[in-house]
Amino acid sequence: MSKRRIPFIAVASLALFFLASYSLSFAETKITTNGSVGDTVTIEGSIEPGKELYLAIAQQDEFKPGDATMPHEKSKFTKQTAKSGFGMDTSIPPLYYVLTSNPTAFGKRVDDTRFGGPSVFLGKGRTKGLYSTYSYLLNDDFNAIDADAKTGLGPIKTEEQWKFLKWANESSYGINTIVKEGNRVGKIVIFSRTVLGDDSSTNYWDKGTKINLDKETGKFTATFASFRHTPPDTQFDVYVNGAKADSFSLEGKGFWLKKGYRYMNPLWIVIGAILVGTYFSMIGAAGGMLMAAFQVLVVNTMGPVGVNAANVLKPSNMALTLFSPLGSFYRFAVVEKRVAWPVGISFGVGIFIGSIWLGKYVSALLPMQAYKEWLAVLVVIMGIKTLTEMTPKAMNKRKNIKAMTQKFNAAVKKAKETGDAMEMGSIEPVKTGLTDYRFKFWGEEFRINPLLFAFLGIIIGIVSRSFGIGGGFLLVPAMTTLGALPMYVAVPISLIGTCFSSIGSFFGYVMIGYWPDWVLAGAIIIGGFAGGMLGSRAQKFFSEMQLKVVLAITLFFLFFRFFKIEVWI
Repeated sequence: MSKRRIPFIAVASLALFFLASYSLSFAETKITTNGSVGDTVTIEGSIEPGKELYLAIAQQDEFKPGDATMPHEKSKFTKQTAKSGFGMDTSIPPLYYVLTSNPTAFGKRVDDTRFGGPSVFLGKGRTKGLYSTYSYLLNDDFNAIDADAKTGLGPIKTEEQWKFLKWANESSYGINTIVKEGNRVGKIVIFSRTVLGDDSSTNYWDKGTKINLDKETGKFTATFASFRHTPPDTQFDVYVNGAKADSFSLEGKGFWLKKGYRYMNPLWIVIGAILVGTYFSMIGAAGGMLMAAFQVLVVNTMGPVGVNAANVLKPSNMALTLFSPLGSFYRFAVVEKRVAWPVGISFGVGIFIGSIWLGKYVSALLPMQAYKEWLAVLVVIMGIKTLTEMTPKAMNKRKNIKAMTQKFNAAVKKAKETGDAMEMGSIEPVKTGLTDYRFKFWGEEFRINPLLFAFLGIIIGIVSRSFGIGGGFLLVPAMTTLGALPMYVAVPISLIGTCFSSIGSFFGYVMIGYWPDWVLAGAIIIGGFAGGMLGSRAQKFFSEMQLKVVLAITLFFLFFRFFKIEVWI
């Protein structure tokens, strides 16, 4: 045999040996799953005896900051990469898990993780908040991780990837933009699942995970619960102690909201929108906030990978604040003639200007977390203001409302006694002017400045665009407090304003590329329109005081939910 062939044969034999070893490892790894999202995935195989198990499960399609196409997200990632140690081309799997017998190799349990309350007052960070829990945080120093453990990370191979992974799974912006999955304490997202150990640890993030490793033989069985809202037909690669062993995919389970990034039957969204729309049309306020709460807490609207949840939630929310008023407007405007048009139009024009133009500058600064917190600040202020309007001192200052309320209550009592239909009364114009509009309602005269409310409308339009709401929760208190109007007049005007703000805000989002989830928006439109028709009829069964009490209770409820102070859990 030629001497030249000996090195070649040796090299070829060595290559065949490693290939055979890899093939053996591949063949010995068995993945068992029912094939649907949310089901358990079981992986069996063997590793070298005496070694720890590092089982990486990684979504095949990776994401890098440079993939972001929407303006707000592109700006955020550009700023974040400049200070966080990873680049615009650093990619990671959005869904990524490491099932291991040695979780302390990658991070540690932090027992005093703070949460709850507004970060705008208490400060940001895991040491700030009203309540305490515990969490698992990844190591800051990638180079300090043991060599075997580092190899076991599979597709995460560089320090930049590790830093990006840590940020994406531990920051609220990362979870609401890239990962879309989080460990929760009640409704509080603390961090995302990444490193999982056996649930005998009693750590809440390990729930549903089983890891059995026989170190003498190297045989293992690992089981974990897949993410319930994994997109349909998502492909995953499985790495066993660093070697790619096999792949699997998960089929969808239920109706998939493509931009909402959730599985949910649209019928439940329609029902929720009917309830919110009924309330909204009856009170003329808080409909957008209630729909926002419904999307955050029930639907859990997220958005595609690379788009922050708030930027999908807000344009979808516009569907209710636009179409719910239309369901009740015909009755208020045509049948009952209960709309003070000069005030409504001036309000609407100001709101339109604020929502379609000025609001975009504030909206860019409101990702999901800040969105909820500032919304909570606004609702509690308006809740306190609504309560103060019900005091005897405040009512005495508004004698015309008091007189009107007495007449209205007397009419309600008579209608109940006789069984006759209750008449709501109509607007009787007395004087129309740009700064002086007067009208009579139930025999009492009211005076208001339309120009002033045009300027107020601009401010409310900015708020509306920023939060993806109709602004009725500001409109109604503004009219009842500054304009001294009764609720029965303020509500129809509010619905005009919310229509204008919704149109302006929606087009404002669309103009920069943020479209809603159309199935989600369609379900909200159907439910909101139906609820609007119900709410306009239900209003006459409640007194002025009852309407304000319900409004105040709702505002304070939303305050607690958005500030995440879960006192009833």
